[in-house]
Amino acid sequence: MPIRVTALTDPEETSAGRRLAWLASGPDGFPLGSAFLRLFTREGQRHLAELDVQVHPAERRHGAGSLLLDAAVAAARQDGRRSVIAQAEADSPGAAFLAARGFRTALTLTYARLPLAEADLPALAAVAEAPRAGYRLTAWEGTVPDALADTFVASRRAMDDMPMGAVDYGTVVWDLDRVRAAAAAVARRGDVLHTVAVVDESDETIVGFTELVVPGAGTGDGRHYGTAVLPEHRGHGLARWMKAAAIVHACRHHPRLGGLLTDTADNNPYMRHVNDALGYVPTHVTYEYQLDL
Repeated sequence: MPIRVTALTDPEETSAGRRLAWLASGPDGFPLGSAFLRLFTREGQRHLAELDVQVHPAERRHGAGSLLLDAAVAAARQDGRRSVIAQAEADSPGAAFLAARGFRTALTLTYARLPLAEADLPALAAVAEAPRAGYRLTAWEGTVPDALADTFVASRRAMDDMPMGAVDYGTVVWDLDRVRAAAAAVARRGDVLHTVAVVDESDETIVGFTELVVPGAGTGDGRHYGTAVLPEHRGHGLARWMKAAAIVHACRHHPRLGGLLTDTADNNPYMRHVNDALGYVPTHVTYEYQLDL
């Protein structure tokens, strides 16, 4: 069956990257699948591209996926990229496809969900409200308040040593513009970004944070984004403290939410332990694949 691959114009471009897109169609013009390639453009990640290939289940094994992948990889090479990453659930057709095309497993992610109807809210509130000597919690919705902006940006370096397996992820450089752009992107989707942070009372600086995004309708599942503590402040239970506070806030302010989702690298046992202690239940495993160009 002749398959045609057409490059498309994707208007989605952000300060962090731009996307290329392709459509695979059959001789009758009926779409078979698509591919998107995100080219990261920020300093420290300009070597990297992220691939997403989707083929309708009924149209697989006829070559559409391979043609789409070849087009995307060729574009990544032409743009001077060093690595292409892609994600697929364990034991899925996508995982088998990527492995067969030369992608290697670079990171294993365990996804977990906290069903809020089953959450032990009194126990979580006790964790969130228990004092930590020398620290206090603060929180906000949307963009960080101006009074906390500089110290919040400085605290983002807590993510620098986040376990990423063997993924050639580069160095993510955060500044105030990027922090504000990320919050604005969540707001444009109509969702709510809630941030809980730990403040060191000795100098009033933020030393850790956790971010939770809740659907604007207040239903379905919320999703945890980054959670991190500066290296010099680890070992005091601050991640569990912040995350418990975020869960309590979600339960009290968004009572129609079904659950909260999170994912953790398998080489990050500390955060896995935090999630287990808070009641998160593993749902599935996903692999981050990488192709070195």
